Amino acid sequence: MALPKLTKLELKIMEALWNRGPSAIREIQEAFPERGRPAYTTIQTTVYRLEGKCALRRVKKIGNAHIFEAAVSRNAAQRRLIDDLLALFGGRTQPVMAHLVESGKLTLDDVHEAEKALRKLSGKEKPA
Repeated sequence: MALPKLTKLELKIMEALWNRGPSAIREIQEAFPERGRPAYTTIQTTVYRLEGKCALRRVKKIGNAHIFEAAVSRNAAQRRLIDDLLALFGGRTQPVMAHLVESGKLTLDDVHEAEKALRKLSGKEKPA
């Protein structure tokens, strides 16, 4: 099954679940900063939408509260976001890399790690 496309709020809710583990809607809401915290009903509606997208699932019920957990890993969600971003550039990585270099967000350590990963993928690991 393809990974669902997630909105900013949905990603923030997933982040709360990835960080906290299985949680009730109230606990998810309390994970947001107090200033600008979405209403309980907003979180509830969004959680149910995420459940419909199979991004999270109910794992148990305690009293009237349902406990939810992430059904999609953080890594899988990040990969989906990156794929969506690259699709905006026709699949080309160069404009994204150029921006990261120009903004100072890409370090030499990042480049070395990427180089190692590329060598490993191509089966040409050179001795350290």
